[in-house]
Amino acid sequence: MSAMKNSVFSQKIYSFLLAAYRWYLQTPERSLDEAYNAALKIQEIEDKHFNGNKIDIDSTMYSNSVMDYFESDLNKLLKIARMRLTEFRGSRWFLNEENQKAAEKAGIEYLSPSLVLEKLNYIDQVISKYTTSSDQTTSKALVVQPPNLPVNSVTSADDKSLLVKTPTLPPKIPNQDLNHKPKAKSKTDTMGVLPRSILSTISRLQVELDPNSEQEVIQSFRQTQKRTIISIRFILLLIIVPLLTHQIAKAFVVGPIIEKFRSTQEMQIFLNSEMEEEALVELQRFEEKLKFENLIIKAPPLLPEQMETEMKNKAKELAEEFRHESSGAIKNVFADMFSVVAFIWLLLVSKSSISVLKDFFDNIVYGLSDSAKAFIIILFTDIFVGFHSPHGWEVLLEGVSRHWGLPANRDFIFLFIATFPVILDTIFKYWIFRYLNRISPSAVATYRNMNE
Repeated sequence: MSAMKNSVFSQKIYSFLLAAYRWYLQTPERSLDEAYNAALKIQEIEDKHFNGNKIDIDSTMYSNSVMDYFESDLNKLLKIARMRLTEFRGSRWFLNEENQKAAEKAGIEYLSPSLVLEKLNYIDQVISKYTTSSDQTTSKALVVQPPNLPVNSVTSADDKSLLVKTPTLPPKIPNQDLNHKPKAKSKTDTMGVLPRSILSTISRLQVELDPNSEQEVIQSFRQTQKRTIISIRFILLLIIVPLLTHQIAKAFVVGPIIEKFRSTQEMQIFLNSEMEEEALVELQRFEEKLKFENLIIKAPPLLPEQMETEMKNKAKELAEEFRHESSGAIKNVFADMFSVVAFIWLLLVSKSSISVLKDFFDNIVYGLSDSAKAFIIILFTDIFVGFHSPHGWEVLLEGVSRHWGLPANRDFIFLFIATFPVILDTIFKYWIFRYLNRISPSAVATYRNMNE
């Protein structure tokens, strides 16, 4: 009987291994079919909604919601096609002649080479429309092609290193005397015949009279609107995802484990001496409150037995309350770890959103006036490194220590307040001197005048 069971078990294992081996041998054909199907879906969207043309994200044919829908589908299909092509190349590299012979014995028929080449050519034709253009939802990067090279050669896999994002160097001037340094331009050389304000007015009129300027303005507005939506959505995700992770982990992951551990063992009620002192003060106030109420209503004094009963009930209530607070502090430690992991994961998978957010804040900051910049700088410095900032840091550190159930060490708090704001103020002054003074010197001058 056992021999039959062993034979049945060995047959199942053999059939499972055979199925897995067949799946492994069919990997190139399966990957190519999935990439080909993704290219077909992209072509179907182009024929159906864009008259056979490329899916243009900046097109004004549809509303913003519809274009976001097409953009999401396009990115997903392009990702599938590229991943499956990579899988196709890798699987063909691992499969040798022996594997192909084994596939023929197993009854697996590969596609003909001509059909494989046709599919690869079709996939490349569809994907090549979207490989040379940068992602317009984030930022438009300038790609400069090297001279004397055709456009198609730049997009090939072997020449990706030729894509340069910096402008090419100017050609060398022949017959130049290297011993003589070029003369610096004087102010008279840079001055034009007409004032710059008149020239800028003329150029603005040219833009306004241009019949294509309206379309450019609409596209620019749509780019700005899309950047704002992406930035606000990403900021909300950075706030909501860690908070939700903290609450979910505390309620469903960490909470049951901590409650089970503390219920099975006799754990101490108070995590630190401050909790115990707080409970004693609360119990003492309760006793004084009972005596005060008894004196107000002019009732006979409470008997020692009654007073002891009331004090025992209050002590049990306080013990349960501080036991729950201690458990919550332990839960907060582990739940905060989950929140930090979720926050870091969100930053790692959202690099494009981070670049859009940086561009969004740059436009907001540079769009402010000099007085507004100086106001924000003074507000920031007064809150974190100003005269009244130690009180805020003290409240913040005490809240964090209570959140984690740690005793508020006064020496550590005072040492932190004496060092960290000073370091922060030094870094901030260095930033003003090194960067802001070079980017916006007028804002620095306004800041100094307002600060004085």
